[in-house]
Amino acid sequence: MAYIIVVGNEKGGSGKSTTCMHVATALARSGFRVGALDLDLRQRTFGRYVENRAAFAEKSGLTLPIPDMRDLPDVEGAALQPGENAYDHRLSAAVAALDATSDFIIIDCPGSHTRLSQLAHSLADTLITPMNDSFIDFDLLARIDPETNKIKGPSIYSEMVWQARQLRAQAGLKPIDWIVLRNRLGAQQMHNKKKVGKALEELSRRIGFRVVPGFSERVIFRELFPRGLTLLDLKDVGVDNLNISNVAARQELRDLMRALNLPGVDVQF
Repeated sequence: MAYIIVVGNEKGGSGKSTTCMHVATALARSGFRVGALDLDLRQRTFGRYVENRAAFAEKSGLTLPIPDMRDLPDVEGAALQPGENAYDHRLSAAVAALDATSDFIIIDCPGSHTRLSQLAHSLADTLITPMNDSFIDFDLLARIDPETNKIKGPSIYSEMVWQARQLRAQAGLKPIDWIVLRNRLGAQQMHNKKKVGKALEELSRRIGFRVVPGFSERVIFRELFPRGLTLLDLKDVGVDNLNISNVAARQELRDLMRALNLPGVDVQF
């Protein structure tokens, strides 16, 4: 069976699609077959990223590894079982189709609570939750006291992950490896960064996730999207001398892939 990686966060602008594309490309460049689904049916940022990549590769004549991005299949009412949700059926059918041809399936969830997102979380072998490194985004994971910054309890999103874990346990599946990715770590505001880090470590022990450094805020990510490129493609497009920022960004990706500890993946780039 394909190993399923779900990238979820109920707040937009956290770097979900950038994370999806870079993880997918890293796996594809390592020789794995990678399937992909974008459950944000409105914005489709991950889907457009893959489309941009395919268009750029065709126009430039380059051979770039491209994830096998699929749309959710349509379903007629007659095909549904009594009481079955149409979105459940569509997602299950899409995953089943990719499972036959993929080693890994990467699912990008919308920045909101939807039925599709809820079901996708229950399918995750690894769940990656990117968050901007601030207490504004920390609210995604837990409610905190505004005066003391003490954790008052889990958020609605954390409760959804807990429910997904319960569903997997009931089905006899292995537990979700939940990873919180600290994105947009900046050199400034060191005091606030330490406070967020301390709060995350405390919360990780309470509700069970791993904290991993993600991507710093860099202009390069905004420049790569229109052509569907990633940090691993720069030499293919003629960038032989990487600047310091690009080298640091590649190291961040290398560290992320090692921290994910995916089965059979040996990070060599």
